[in-house]
Amino acid sequence: MKKIMLFLICTTALAGCTGLTRQEQNQLRELQAQGVTVDRPVGGYEKPASGVAAGALNLLPGVGNFYLGTGTGAESSHILYGVINLLLWPASILWGVPEAAIDADNINKRELLYYYTYDEKGKQELKKANITLTK
Repeated sequence: MKKIMLFLICTTALAGCTGLTRQEQNQLRELQAQGVTVDRPVGGYEKPASGVAAGALNLLPGVGNFYLGTGTGAESSHILYGVINLLLWPASILWGVPEAAIDADNINKRELLYYYTYDEKGKQELKKANITLTK
């Protein structure tokens, strides 16, 4: 049983973070250089996830991950992380709270890129602001 718990802890700690690809990081830098960030978007972009809410909800067993795994901008892998955090609660609070806050920020960044790259409204807003984004 101890080996299974150790395996679950290691797996969750290593795989529990939502990352950005190199291309996404470069596109975010490109937007940032032109004054566009998640906190200062152009037009009607709204963040789909709150880092504060995700972190605070992970004080409860896996609830922050369930929050990130559903709704706008959801990443379904967070449902699995939520189940693992539920099983390992209360120890999961140690890694679950910061992980959920960081992942919410990364989900917001990814959704910002999607909005300005693929959504017609987002493309028009960048065009109006005379901002370019290479693919």
